[in-house]
Amino acid sequence: MEKKKAEALTLLHTNDIHSHFEQAARIAGYFRRTRAAVPAERLLAIDCGDFLDRARIETEGTRGLANRAMLEYLAYDAVTLGNNEGLTFTKPQLDALYEAAPFRVVCANLTDSASGERPAWMKPAAVVEKAGWRIGLIGLTAPFNDFYEPLGWRASDPFREAARWVPKLRRQADVVIVLSHLGLRSDERLAAEIQGIDVILGAHTHHLLEEPLSIGGTVVCAAGKHGHHLGVLSLSRREDGGLAVAGGCIATEGLAPDPEFAALTVRQSERAARAMSGTIAVLEQPLETAIDREAPLGNLLAIGVRKATGAEIGLVNAGQLLDGLPAGPVTERDVHAICPSPINPCAIRLTGAQLRRALEESLLPEFIGLEFQGFGFRGKQLGTLCVDGLEWTVDESQPPMRRVADVRVGGEPLEDEREYRVGTLDMFTFGVGYVGLKEGVVERYLLPEFIRDVLAERLNDAAAVADCRRPRRRGAAPRQDG
Repeated sequence: MEKKKAEALTLLHTNDIHSHFEQAARIAGYFRRTRAAVPAERLLAIDCGDFLDRARIETEGTRGLANRAMLEYLAYDAVTLGNNEGLTFTKPQLDALYEAAPFRVVCANLTDSASGERPAWMKPAAVVEKAGWRIGLIGLTAPFNDFYEPLGWRASDPFREAARWVPKLRRQADVVIVLSHLGLRSDERLAAEIQGIDVILGAHTHHLLEEPLSIGGTVVCAAGKHGHHLGVLSLSRREDGGLAVAGGCIATEGLAPDPEFAALTVRQSERAARAMSGTIAVLEQPLETAIDREAPLGNLLAIGVRKATGAEIGLVNAGQLLDGLPAGPVTERDVHAICPSPINPCAIRLTGAQLRRALEESLLPEFIGLEFQGFGFRGKQLGTLCVDGLEWTVDESQPPMRRVADVRVGGEPLEDEREYRVGTLDMFTFGVGYVGLKEGVVERYLLPEFIRDVLAERLNDAAAVADCRRPRRRGAAPRQDG
């Protein structure tokens, strides 16, 4: 039988939406209008991961099912896993999220660490027939094994898996597309090293390629972050038989949102609010927070992280807490609102000198007011350090980086050469924030617990709530002249 002649194919792609449902509504409007103009057999829709983010109540309160509804509404043909999906949900939660999905989930470098198998809802690759083309799809995700292994996953080397699967797909397909949640530098390396890839659709590092890059015979694309752009490509066959890829990214600002999608989001938000409305603690007194000084709620989080990790010292940045808690009932929604970052506790080893440096840095305005996003952080500013298991004296009359006058751990003077076991936050180990902390040696990450889970547990610990009001940081006594 004669092979059907390939027609032009429209490819829509998104990445790193991170539960920005408002922008997703604009994307949904564009998808709807495109589908009205382009026959289904000539349209392919792809998402490259991090479509959800547990900083949003819709995601947290529905355990991601609001995002599953989003994927279904947008009618993607295939998706891959981002780290926000793979690392912020347990295996049973991922089963509930993806089971019987009407779209393909492709990821070639993630398997169960015990069995070496993939769950039934995940395939390493797939071949889709559209517009007379056989299109091979392979998914790859960032191999954060220090985090995946405690959750029971094994993330293998994505380049090795690409070298294994691309030739297989090449034999079956006219076009090979990689759904990459690896980041731009890795996408460039894939294009340069792995022969046979036609198109890489990128994600993870939130890079925006308004026009695709051409590396060898591979076209590299990406649509930024948070749904502010979407990718629109046209694939066609050149006269010489080669593949022609045209298009790039368009801004979603100004696009009309899909009203039905917006209504769906409202319903999911209401559902989430109800699910998170139960009382989890009752406070007799308010717990305050502050960005630039020690405060009870920050101390309570430090107590919780120290206890969770079994460490000598607990260190957290005040910017994790967006507000304090009033006296009275506290709900799950309240805790989520003030501590939205999907960040895990971790245990590290630091020398006394590294600890001292971090404490000095936490007194500097450039660290306290540091604004950034990413690495799990969903706050606004870094903030100073709040501590437990450690008392320190600050002499404001001294120059910067010489203001920590005295440090005691368990009542004993800090020893610069000694190593201390410190409970802190995973984001510090990624090289962001205090220099003194990112030099530490990681012992282990605690998953699946988030720091808000740790905080919620301590809200019911009467001794910890009382102790968090005790000052850990004191000013030096005024000097006496003559």
